Amino acid sequence: MKTRAAVMYEHNQPVVVEELELDEPKANEVLIRTAASGVCHSDLSVVTGAIYYDAAVALGHEGAGIIERVGDDVTGFSPGDHVILSFVSYCGSCRMCEMEKVCLCESYDVPRGFQLDGTYRLRNSSGDGILQMARIATMSEYMVVPKQNLVKIDEHYSLEKAALVGCGVTTGVGAVLNTCEGGARKLRSGHRDRGGVGLNAIQGAVLAQAERIIAVDIAEKKLNFAKSFGATDVVNASVYDPVEAVRELTAGLGVDYAFEVIGNPKTIVQAYNMVRAAGTAVIVGMAHHQSDVSIPAQHLVSTERRLIGSFYGSCQPKVDMPKLLGLYTEGKLKLDELITQHYRLDQINEAFADMEAGENARGVILFN
Repeated sequence: MKTRAAVMYEHNQPVVVEELELDEPKANEVLIRTAASGVCHSDLSVVTGAIYYDAAVALGHEGAGIIERVGDDVTGFSPGDHVILSFVSYCGSCRMCEMEKVCLCESYDVPRGFQLDGTYRLRNSSGDGILQMARIATMSEYMVVPKQNLVKIDEHYSLEKAALVGCGVTTGVGAVLNTCEGGARKLRSGHRDRGGVGLNAIQGAVLAQAERIIAVDIAEKKLNFAKSFGATDVVNASVYDPVEAVRELTAGLGVDYAFEVIGNPKTIVQAYNMVRAAGTAVIVGMAHHQSDVSIPAQHLVSTERRLIGSFYGSCQPKVDMPKLLGLYTEGKLKLDELITQHYRLDQINEAFADMEAGENARGVILFN
């Protein structure tokens, strides 16, 4: 069958929207009709090569849709089911999965972008295979994906809103509530964010009943977003030194937890320098795959500061995503307010430009 998709053919060049040939689902795979795809900075990181995929790759890793067909041996899913796409495949039985670290599943040693059997499902008009970002490629009208990447949800939820739970909401909220195991209750620092994850870290801090939530960015528009999502204080890092400003706001002590959501070595170090003795810097943003970070080694011992990572909000998709939708239903989690712009698929390059300019909390591509 045919599907239109956003494809990266060359790093640091405009994305191409074109018609591709999509194979039928094989055993343990499912065909999805995409309803909505969020525009996340990780998608742009694939284009720049910061998150490295060989070209060509169909983009998108945050989405929701409706099952059209199921392959052989698929249980628990049927045509017509509404689903969120998880961008991790996990087995449920390896050492990491048994430790409830499913995002770090050890079972699938398959090259990035290929399906679990090591083959393609997408081909262009020249017959060349096209990789799928995170094995899903939500910036496509249709997707063939492993059943392991699906989270079934109730049909009354808006698929447009549910799509955001596929990455940004789960990553940001989970970094606070899961990675920090609910312990972040006093002071908090958000950091500069270009794709909406930081706003969700702020939402996580609100849910954790943080006493103070400090948001840091270089764009006033993003700082205004931060205040509307629950930040008690904001710091414009283009005007003030962010580390000095945060320490001044905390009587010189620093924060208990700092969340870095941009993936920049400079801001990672700043986040580390913002935390107080025995504090924790949580790195959420995905830095360039060739980047390194340098911090004074003695500080780790003499101050007992911790520097830890949070991948996908340390989530268990099938457990956490329905919970987050439940919080939305209860009015405790903002999803409607996250969406500040809709795009057509052929406007993907415009959507990336707006994201880089800090215009949106979250842009969303809608499919008919």
